[in-house]
Amino acid sequence: MSDHSIRGLYVITARREWDRRDIVACVRLAIDGGARVVQYRDKSSDSLRRLEEATALARVCRERNVPLIINDDPELAHNCGADGVHLGKEDRTIREARALLGPAALIGVSCYDHLERARRAEAAGCDYVAFGSFFPSRTKPDAVRAPLELLQRAREALRVPIVAIGGISPENGRRLIEAGADALAVVEGVFGKEDILAAAQRYARLFRDG
Repeated sequence: MSDHSIRGLYVITARREWDRRDIVACVRLAIDGGARVVQYRDKSSDSLRRLEEATALARVCRERNVPLIINDDPELAHNCGADGVHLGKEDRTIREARALLGPAALIGVSCYDHLERARRAEAAGCDYVAFGSFFPSRTKPDAVRAPLELLQRAREALRVPIVAIGGISPENGRRLIEAGADALAVVEGVFGKEDILAAAQRYARLFRDG
């Protein structure tokens, strides 16, 4: 199991065709603003660019002592030197990912609105679970919605860290932390803003002031 702690602002990269900002520079700003976990998420088929970007991000995150998680792709996580992988319901199993990445890798699992899925993931050896969407999300507008009380039940039932995701803002994030979330996963709320540094600082402040 990794020494990295899953707590605080958990940023997830977003690629937009109209946004030409350099992804590595954007992630640096997010970390400077207080991000404590970075997930590289890119669903494109450009495997060479994905490897180049992920490798560059792994280097930056290593320098800043922030874990880099790769979305959905254990092979890419292995090849770029990331700290772990995040798995959805259509992805590889925890056992398969662990066999490829080793015992020190961070493996997270999307559990949507299902506490039982989280129980099974914990029993299978995951390092953290994620629930959501808790609020309407521009990134995944059709995502299943999770009730706030799910975090409270999960806090009582699980030992692994809990990540909340979906439409989270600096205004509603504190409710999720108080309900039991260890980390808040944010896409548009950070990378969709012109001032990434300031956006990250607003979320990070929720954990310092809580």
